[in-house]
Amino acid sequence: MKWKLPPAIKVYEALGTIADKRIKVKGDAAVVTSSSGDKHYEVRYESGTHAITANDNGSYWQGYLGYPSIAFLMKKKIISFDEAIAKSLEKTEWKKINAKFKNNFEKTEAFVLGVAEQRGMPREQITTLVKKIMDEIRELKPEKLGATKKPPRGD
Repeated sequence: MKWKLPPAIKVYEALGTIADKRIKVKGDAAVVTSSSGDKHYEVRYESGTHAITANDNGSYWQGYLGYPSIAFLMKKKIISFDEAIAKSLEKTEWKKINAKFKNNFEKTEAFVLGVAEQRGMPREQITTLVKKIMDEIRELKPEKLGATKKPPRGD
């Protein structure tokens, strides 16, 4: 079974995850800490089939490839990554911003792009990379690797 394509905002979150050094990769697995620091998600990957699993909320409840998996694929150089763009998304409090905009990802994206632009990163440069990554995920067609574990509760 294939993962659904994630909302584009999850690519932004993945970039921020790497910039914040909230992902620890060990071989074909990783642990990703949430932006609020109270949850830890597990990612597992099977390179031969591009099958992946993670226990974040988007993966478990919505069935799309969540930001921990996207961050893992970036770290493993399976999909594109740009250090400068990631740096412009550093220290983004995703949970607070999503709550502020009631999970309206378009509003969240506009807000985050505004912040990144204030940090010197042109919006067009970010949106071009995000589109490229979304296309790469679409082409990769990652499979689900086994059953997705239930997301962790806050620590």
